[in-house]
Formats: sequence, structure tokens, C-alpha cells
Amino acid sequence: MTDRYLPGRDDYSDMLDLPRPVSKKHPPMRIERRAAQFMPFAALTGFESAVQKAGLLFEEEADRGNVEFVEFEEF
Repeated sequence: MTDRYLPGRDDYSDMLDLPRPVSKKHPPMRIERRAAQFMPFAALTGFESAVQKAGLLFEEEADRGNVEFVEFEEF
């Protein structure tokens, strides 16, 4: 992004000192609910447990000797 002025946009200086709008229809959101709105979420529900399970299955197979390890050269 550049610091140049972009045509059609302003710096919003006309709005900086306006009071914050308050809804007449909806009560203010509780702090706990507001914080939860911005918390990270698990986009892939169950992914972490699936990776752990796959790791355990791999270790079991490796212990039985059913896994062939291949060495490779690093770049």
C-alpha cells in the first residue's frame, strides 16, 4: 500500500469528532459476548484429533516394522 492520495477517498476527518452511534433498537452487547466474537475459531473441527490419531497409527505400524523409512537429501 502506498501513502499517496487515492482519488475518490478522503481521510474521514469530517467524521472523527462525531459521537459514536447508539442503536435505539438493540441493547449493547455484553463484554463477554463481544470478546467471543473476535476469538479465533477452529475452522477444521476435529482436524487436530485426526492428526494425532494418524500419528498414533503410524507409530504402531512403525513398531510392528510395517513402515519403510526412506532417506532423502536436503536441499
